[in-house]
Amino acid sequence: MELSPALIIGLVAAAVMIFCLYQVITIGKLFNGGVVGKQWRYLIWLVVLFTFGYIALPFFGELPPETMHLVVSFVFLFGAVYVLITIKLIKKIVDDLSA
Repeated sequence: MELSPALIIGLVAAAVMIFCLYQVITIGKLFNGGVVGKQWRYLIWLVVLFTFGYIALPFFGELPPETMHLVVSFVFLFGAVYVLITIKLIKKIVDDLSA
């Protein structure tokens, strides 16, 4: 495995995701349940999924192109789901604070 700029960026990204995983788990402990707690658990699982994906990034070059395209498609799909859950969660928090 050659130490390329893309590999270095990927390793930095993986380190950031590991920190994000720590943060999302730590913050998640503040929620006992309810709508926010349920949505937050979904976010935790998505961050876990993305963290494993970022850690696996250096090995993607070994995959056949069709498999790599499929993996990228799933990343986009789960990224969209992550954004949707985040928006719904923020809206719920704003609604609760406005009430």
